[in-house]
Amino acid sequence: MKVIKRDGHMVDYCPEKIEKAIVKANKEVDDEDTASSTQIKNIIRYIENLGKKRILVEDIQDIIEMKLMSIGKYALAKKYITYRYTRELVRKSNTTDLAIKELIDGESEYWNTENSNKNAKIVTTQRDYLAGITSTDITRRFLLPEEIVRAHDEGVIHFHDADYFAQNAIHNCCLMNLEDMLQNGTNINGVMIEKPHRFLTAMTIATQLITAVNSSQYGGVTISLTHLAPFVRDSYNIYLKKYKKRKLSKEDCEKYAKEDLKKEVIDGVQTFQYQINSMTTTNGQAPFLSVCMYLGETKEYKDELAMIIEEVLKQRIEGMKNESGVYVTPAFPKLLYVLEKDNIDKKGKYYYLTKLAAECTAKRMVPDYISEKIMKELKINENGEGDCYPCMGCRSFLTPDHCMSLGNIANAKNWQQDKAKYYGRFNQGVVTINLVDVALSSDKDMDLFWHILEERLELCHRALQIRHKRLSKATSDVAPILWQHGALARLKKGESIHELLHHGYSTISLGYAGLYECVKYMTDHSHTDNGIGKEFGLKVMQKLNDKCKIWKDAEDIAYSVYGTPIESTTYKFAKCLRDRFGIIKGITDRDYITNSYHVPVFEEIDAFTKLKLESEFQNLSPGGAISYIETPNLSNNLDAILEVINFIYNNIMYAELNTKLDYCAECGYTGEILIDENLEWYCPKCNNRDHNKLNVARRTCGYIGSNFWNKGRTQEIKERVIHLDNKDEE
Repeated sequence: MKVIKRDGHMVDYCPEKIEKAIVKANKEVDDEDTASSTQIKNIIRYIENLGKKRILVEDIQDIIEMKLMSIGKYALAKKYITYRYTRELVRKSNTTDLAIKELIDGESEYWNTENSNKNAKIVTTQRDYLAGITSTDITRRFLLPEEIVRAHDEGVIHFHDADYFAQNAIHNCCLMNLEDMLQNGTNINGVMIEKPHRFLTAMTIATQLITAVNSSQYGGVTISLTHLAPFVRDSYNIYLKKYKKRKLSKEDCEKYAKEDLKKEVIDGVQTFQYQINSMTTTNGQAPFLSVCMYLGETKEYKDELAMIIEEVLKQRIEGMKNESGVYVTPAFPKLLYVLEKDNIDKKGKYYYLTKLAAECTAKRMVPDYISEKIMKELKINENGEGDCYPCMGCRSFLTPDHCMSLGNIANAKNWQQDKAKYYGRFNQGVVTINLVDVALSSDKDMDLFWHILEERLELCHRALQIRHKRLSKATSDVAPILWQHGALARLKKGESIHELLHHGYSTISLGYAGLYECVKYMTDHSHTDNGIGKEFGLKVMQKLNDKCKIWKDAEDIAYSVYGTPIESTTYKFAKCLRDRFGIIKGITDRDYITNSYHVPVFEEIDAFTKLKLESEFQNLSPGGAISYIETPNLSNNLDAILEVINFIYNNIMYAELNTKLDYCAECGYTGEILIDENLEWYCPKCNNRDHNKLNVARRTCGYIGSNFWNKGRTQEIKERVIHLDNKDEE
């Protein structure tokens, strides 16, 4: 028999512990109230005769109390209850000390690999983690119902970002309204920031605004380069005016102005890149930033936008120098390149940018690609028109509901009547359901599966309602940069943000994980089989969407289905499943479970089949989704990348290519740093295993990580198969 402890871990049943607890209570009552050795053994025998495979520790304690009272040992039962209550108080009174000690000591594998973009040994990161430990403790003891905490601990669901939940004013990711802030002025820490007059100034201000916004939330921020394009023209006009004053010819004025402008664009992009990667937010890391490059967002400033995009790609291709002065792949900003007719057609005016993007992908793993064509087929606004817009952070997509009229809610100064509004919108948070646990709990009984899924979804719903209600108590004063000065809204001082949580202005996400293992267990087929497995997988996904619609219609809150990144949670879920259900071949025998709807990393499948298949599941993950393929080094085979890019444009809304180009500071090796059978990273040239002397970049959950990973995620990375062969090297 296995005993499920309060933290969700499973241990072997131990009758000696029961005997010890009763004997301890015996010592505190009079002789006539004590239980004899025989009576104690009878209680133990009763528990064992229940014949349970698994039993909660709380149920064992309830049985002990009941049996003591049934034999008339009321005083003893009272002492046992008091002892149990006291132990519960001790457990709840201080749950932070050990976690803090492990963090400060710097020897905890959990803290050192908790987030692949954070270095837990750095004081600014530790400060964030220390605050997070306290927040998590408060969240668990005071803010969440016991059933939610227990489900989270058991890996049944995951209540994300509990380390920020104690504050009632922090939300997840957003589409920052940079245009409103730059064009109409803003405020940082009580200092008025007026509209800049040139590109370099605009880029500098943008980095300051991004850092301030990122420090006021816990998710990713997305901006669009379109909002910076007008300032390129402003700079050009300044240079043109300068040379006209010198009485130069028109041709010379334009020539020299363009030369000066090109230099300023280079300097502006370089300033932006260095600032973003060198600044530290209050979260103890560089800003989690995504930058959108979408030519279709503007007609008037398209050429200026193309100049910025070109320079951003060129500088990313070059990379950034590490401590040794070697150019390596920076983690941020994440780049989002929108594919459209003008840049996907080989004869298109801007196809040169797509070729540059392909080169950047081969060397630096970015940009990611959004298909304007497919997105406009999927994201239909209330006027019946298709919209294209970037994701918030790494994969969160807003719904187009009410996007034509939402500007009035936020008082955005750049809102235009009958024009879709996405910038300034945000996500309230995520709760993820473990689909694998649903399947295993049903023991392959299909009717029971759907019943358990219904119950678990309602559990997620209650947890999401708690997130929403806590955030709804915030006023604009808690983060003026967000709510008063244009990043998300321009509300009055003291005004509630409540309306921004309704009417589709912001989303709230029902995450899901482990669709592959869920389908595999229930049907003995992969959801990639184009048959029974796929049909069941799509049915499960549809169920999630149906529930979100019911909740949304009833509450006017934009619930949406979200393919959760589960960076560290993949390991936690895997361990919980193994504790609860043991090792099941092909289901719980790995230290990770599969992200969202993805084809499992170990399944052999070609790039185009994978993307086409996943596009069908991406359609049913409207609140957030991203697909990817694994490739070898394709630096000498850009035609292969361009072929994939073209396929993405025609078949799937959002996808990326994962390449490998690492660096060993010990021997100077450039290539793929490998993982051995013990899940340790090493240089294939010199066998260097010192993490401090290895620069490794891998895409782990939408963003690129560079601070290594926990054992579960490392195993997942090791087992990734290549989806696209490098034909030039065959």
